Amino acid sequence: MLAEKTIAKEVLQKAFKTLCTAKAMTELYEENFKVVSKYVHATSRGHEAIQIATAMQLLPQDYAFPYYRDDAMLLGIGMRPYDLMLQLLAKKDDPFSGGRTYYSHPSLRDADKPKIPHQSSATGMQAIPSTGVALGMQYKELVGLDDKTLQDAPLVVCSLGDASVTEGEIAEAFQMAALKQLPILYLVQDNGWDISANEEETRAQNAFEYAQGFNGLEAISIDGANFTESYLAIQEVIKTIREERRPVLVHAKVPLLNHHTSGVRMEWYRDDLEEARSRDPYPVLRNQLLANGFTEQELLSIEEEAKTVVAKDLEDAMKAEDPTPQDLFTHDFAPTPITEEKGERSPADKEEVVMVDCALFAVEELMKKHKECLLYGQDVGGRLGGVFREAATLAQKFGDERVFNTPIQEAFIVGSTVGMSAVGLKPIVEVQFADYIWPGLNQLFTEVSRSCYLSNGKWPVSMILRVPIGAYGSGGPYHSSSVESVITNIRGIKIAYPSNGADLKGLMKAAYHDPNPVVILEHKGLYWSKVKGTDAARTIEPSEDYVLPFGKANVVQRIWPQDEKETMTIITYGMGVHWALNATKDSKDTVEIVDLRTLYPLDEKTIMESVRKTKKCLVVTEEPTNNSFARALSGKIQEECFRSLDAPVMTIGSENMPAIPLNSTLEQTMIPSTEKVKEKIEELLKY
Repeated sequence: MLAEKTIAKEVLQKAFKTLCTAKAMTELYEENFKVVSKYVHATSRGHEAIQIATAMQLLPQDYAFPYYRDDAMLLGIGMRPYDLMLQLLAKKDDPFSGGRTYYSHPSLRDADKPKIPHQSSATGMQAIPSTGVALGMQYKELVGLDDKTLQDAPLVVCSLGDASVTEGEIAEAFQMAALKQLPILYLVQDNGWDISANEEETRAQNAFEYAQGFNGLEAISIDGANFTESYLAIQEVIKTIREERRPVLVHAKVPLLNHHTSGVRMEWYRDDLEEARSRDPYPVLRNQLLANGFTEQELLSIEEEAKTVVAKDLEDAMKAEDPTPQDLFTHDFAPTPITEEKGERSPADKEEVVMVDCALFAVEELMKKHKECLLYGQDVGGRLGGVFREAATLAQKFGDERVFNTPIQEAFIVGSTVGMSAVGLKPIVEVQFADYIWPGLNQLFTEVSRSCYLSNGKWPVSMILRVPIGAYGSGGPYHSSSVESVITNIRGIKIAYPSNGADLKGLMKAAYHDPNPVVILEHKGLYWSKVKGTDAARTIEPSEDYVLPFGKANVVQRIWPQDEKETMTIITYGMGVHWALNATKDSKDTVEIVDLRTLYPLDEKTIMESVRKTKKCLVVTEEPTNNSFARALSGKIQEECFRSLDAPVMTIGSENMPAIPLNSTLEQTMIPSTEKVKEKIEELLKY
């Protein structure tokens, strides 16, 4: 069928010009290897035909996720060699990242080109965010948020190397695309190599064969070194996706004609170079132009022009300005509009509610007001509404397209928010327990947290990740962990850990309006105040417009400066607030308690003012204290307040054991309690 079709001469000419440009860039980089290889780069040499064939058929409403070998694809969507070279040399005006990330790691938000959200170098990690874009497109179409003026429905292209398809997160992406029938093209470029390991060593099957295991994911295999075959095949696939809104995988066989990267020279390990060169897409396309009436002179002219442009662009790029030291400190976060507490915290017409309901009501109010808001995760859908009933009734009220279950795929749950945010949605997602967050950390760290910074502010990820956390009721080793020290070591995310319902609702609302990623740690032992001594977690439900800004601690028990008495400050959060309140019932005039409310940003001003006033400090956490957030905070306090202290800053937390045991006696021995905190307070006051 494809052989019967023809390609317009202007398409062939543009493709050849782009291929010549990409080829000339690779050759120029090799000629100037010592100059251009200060920073690592990879080029598309051998892959150009399929990349250009795809790029030329994308529209501004489409989203593309190129991978690190896709410089020909970037040229094909309209980028100049100069643009790519600014990134090659890590220059200040690099349009993708401002000199922050590698060559051919694009992020683009130009009105006249396909949109390219940020992606990392972690192999295959773009599959989940790109599938999240397709999921977002589908959602917008289902609820009427899509752009009705578009003649052609948008789609997503996710470009992958065949070696990356062995990654587990690729399976999560394919599974969701097939399950939900999402409008995405997975373009797999297969050159037979990882770095030095070849396909025989590392893959039981290629991507085309692998895709057969996913019902609903159509796959084709083509010669990606033949431009005509590639262009016509991609044309058919794109037409199918735009019209039928379903996923397709294209497996394109290509040769690798340059090094894996500039740092790994192919002559060190390759034994197939002659065979690979026999499949070079350049002479194939050149002959196709000759067969379509172009003259030898016309082709020579195109080739020479490409070399001239590329040489001039490299010369100009080398003269471009480098970033300044001050440029390091921009775009870690996008500015948030929520900077002060607003609304009624304790309205007279509202009743006291448990903490879990404060969150539920907050999400319900957000969903009523904002059609862009949706909620998904494991078991949050209609039948159950969350294992803690934290999403109860929401699916019935807002529909299965807005509140839905996902497979057991924490990586997808977390990473898909990158794509959802990119298309203008605001996802609220959940992992069932903090213990289950580990598979999602790869996406949280590599994609979610770094997107704003490495895209130079173009693609902040606006999402909320809810994480039930902490020990309660013999949850055992897989439902009780505290993980805040790991989360706080991921820069680029905001972290809340509220101790009561009003704070949870106010922080949830602030998080929704924040353009940055937010993790809310919600202690499951506080959800219903069933744990003895946690009645203070119940609060009057705040008003709908109540917002509580991040980075504002709350002095829940305040004392005055008292020179005649020994006084101290407790710095804590979550369940620790209740241990502290209960432990100080008889010493309210000598112990000040600061509830952090958010772990990042941290209200250092309130912390240090309190400690300087009281002269002693205890940091209370539920985590084991070795190498913990609490220990780091106590070190910071010691450093800042050293001249004011009358005792070392102390910490109390769980025992430093590998896991929380199931047996209730062992659990209580492991974690802090009111009594343990009280003993520590007495020790510190006597110091």
